[in-house]
Order: sequence, then structure tokens, then C-alpha cells
Amino acid sequence: MGKTFAEKVLAKKAGLAEVEPGQIVTARPDLGMSHDNTAAIVQLFRKVGLKRVKEPGKFVVILDHVVPAASVEYAQNHKDIREFVREQGIRFYDVGRGVCHQVVVEEGLARPGDLILGADSHTPTYGALGAFSAGIGRSEMAALWATGELWLKVPTSFRIELEGELPELVTAKDVILYLIGKLGADGALYRSVEFAGPTVEGMGIPDRMVMANMAAEMGAKNAFVAPDETTFAYLADRTKDAFTPIYPDPDAAYEEVMRFDVGDLEPQVACPPDVDHVVPISQVAGKKVDQVVLGTCTNGRIEDLRLAAEVMAGRPVADGVRMIVLPASQEVWLQAAEEGLLAEFVAAGALVLNPGCGPCLGAHQGILAPGEVCLATSNRNFKGRMGSPEAELYLGSPAVAAAVAVTGKITDPRSLQ
Repeated sequence: MGKTFAEKVLAKKAGLAEVEPGQIVTARPDLGMSHDNTAAIVQLFRKVGLKRVKEPGKFVVILDHVVPAASVEYAQNHKDIREFVREQGIRFYDVGRGVCHQVVVEEGLARPGDLILGADSHTPTYGALGAFSAGIGRSEMAALWATGELWLKVPTSFRIELEGELPELVTAKDVILYLIGKLGADGALYRSVEFAGPTVEGMGIPDRMVMANMAAEMGAKNAFVAPDETTFAYLADRTKDAFTPIYPDPDAAYEEVMRFDVGDLEPQVACPPDVDHVVPISQVAGKKVDQVVLGTCTNGRIEDLRLAAEVMAGRPVADGVRMIVLPASQEVWLQAAEEGLLAEFVAAGALVLNPGCGPCLGAHQGILAPGEVCLATSNRNFKGRMGSPEAELYLGSPAVAAAVAVTGKITDPRSLQ
């Protein structure tokens, strides 16, 4: 019997001939990533008497969650992190470079066949390029700094095959929301989710990143899209390091194989307070909204900003609505500026922020007051995620966000054409 992607990559990184689902292995990752939480990891690292990171070249730290610092406490954390990475010789991206997941991909740090562990729950994003990438805790990252290795349980695998050409203004965000609604928030708990089929094969890297990023919202340990010419072309100008793609065997044994035709899918919306409370947009159309957030690690890429601008088509942001535009990285910000997109958003009445996580985690730059309603292109909508527990947070695609911004209510973007 053949092996899944997860079984093959974890066997390789553990130095074993083969592994089975449920087996505990000690693996050596190619990259370890952390962000603003690095300050807390440093405290754990020091608490047990450790002084030096064993293999600093294998790690990267990216400040993105609260940038620039919104309080003295955050400023001190950032200062501590800067001192630590300088002392240890760890690759570092300071405030302004962008969201960690976007920066890792742009900088060519995620490659096919890699094992990447990150102290952030949306680390599965890098599966879009054929890596095994998974989120870990702070204490686990401290252990990884100390030893260069970490134990992992080999997950069972789901294969999700998608077919059908997506209708106009229906996006990968709608697809993954639809799947989360079908499987549930814990439907793929600690599974390796392999996305496949003609629809996925036709997606570019940005759309594949959306799929892999939000696989975390169905509980997945990691997500995977088989690397192909699209992957290799994207990486050609971003990394000169050699890599060896790993593919599942044709006769691999999956816990479940699911097939979906998304050719007739309509825009989807995740309703509060759960990301798996997903409905077609027609069921929530007309809901009044106070704020729209376009961006974050899920949908802050240049393609997302272009789509939103296309849907807005020069229309102003509706009275009483705050629109926040949040490019995922400095690279995206500069490209959007060069293309005139940022000027279009500002002229329409939107507020363009620096690259980073912004209000997504509910810490700064646009958190919600009690009773307010927001439609965001981010990835989570539980109570208090973007501010007050009494606020309501809906999730949708960049096209939906744009339609909501100009109408002031949840609106099918296709109705604006």
C-alpha cells in the first residue's frame, strides 16, 4: 500500500524508511517560524537555563501582530526580540515587512518537500507550495530552538478533490468557507488535508494559500497542494535553494476521500460566532455593516486588492461604514501603490494601513465596539476575535468585502455588475 504526503515527508525528516498514522516520530524541520510571540518564547527558553539556539540558521522571526507597537508592553516585547535575534544570529524581519505567512512565502523560505513548524496556528499556509507546515506551541518552539528537533504524531490523511470552473466573482475563499461549512470546525482535526482535482490545479499560488491557510479552521494539522509548474514558476525568482518535491503515492491509503463540484457555487459567508456557520450569501444579504476589513494573511495579496477595486468600480464607501485595507506585505503594499490601487481605495473613503495583522487579532488598528458588525476577509470570527465579544464578525471574500463596503450591507458582488 502506498503512502500519503504526510507519511512520506515525516518519514524523511525523521530519518525512517516509513511511518504509519498515529506513530510518534522525532523530526528535524527545515524552518521554524515565530512572530511577536517570540518574546514569550525567549522567556521560556531562558527559564530552563538555555542560552544559545542550536541551529539559528533554521529559524526566522517576523514582527507582524501588533506593528507598530500599540503599547509600552508591546514595545518592550519588540525590543527584547530585536536584542535576542541579534544575539543569536536568527533571520529577522522587523515591523513593516508584513504578515509572517506572506513574508515566508515571498522570501522563498517555504519550499516543496520542506517540514516547517511555526508558532502560529495558520502555519499550514505553506502547504500551498507543497511543504508540510504545522502550527506548534510556544514551549515546543523553545524546545526546537534548544535541540533542532521535535516529536510529532503522524496524522491520518483526508483527500479533498474539487472539480468545476468557479463562477465569476466566486473565489477560493468561497470554496474553503464552503468546505469548512460542510466538514465543521473540527471535521479534519489533526488530519493532513490534501487538496487536489482540476479546480485546485487551476488555482494560482495566492488562491492555494487561501485554501491551505483556512484548513486550520477545520482543525487540520497541515494542508497540502501537490507542487506543479505553477509552484515552480512562482519559486523560480524567490529561492535559489534546491528542493525535492514529495508527492503522495497513487495508491495511498486515506482515511477519507471527498469529492465536490464547485461549478455552481455562490459567494459564501461565515456567520458569527463560528467559522463553520457558513451560508450562501443570499441567506444573509441585507445585513447592515459598520466596518469592512480587506486584507490579512488570508486575503491581503495583490490579487485580492485588484478584485476588490474591480468590484468597487470607483464607487465610494457607503456612509457610516469604515473600510480598512490591509496589504499582507510591504511587497504587496508597494505593488498596490504602483498600480494606483491604494489611491483608489483612499479616494473612495477607505483607510489604508501598514502591512501587518492589523485588527484581525483584536489588539489594535480597528477593533470593534459592542453591537458593531464587521465583514472581514480574515480567517476567524469567534466572539471577541476583533474586539468586543458583543460585536458580530462575518467572513467573506475580497469581492464580497468590496460589495459590502460600497452598499453598507452584506451584498452579493454579482448584483453590482
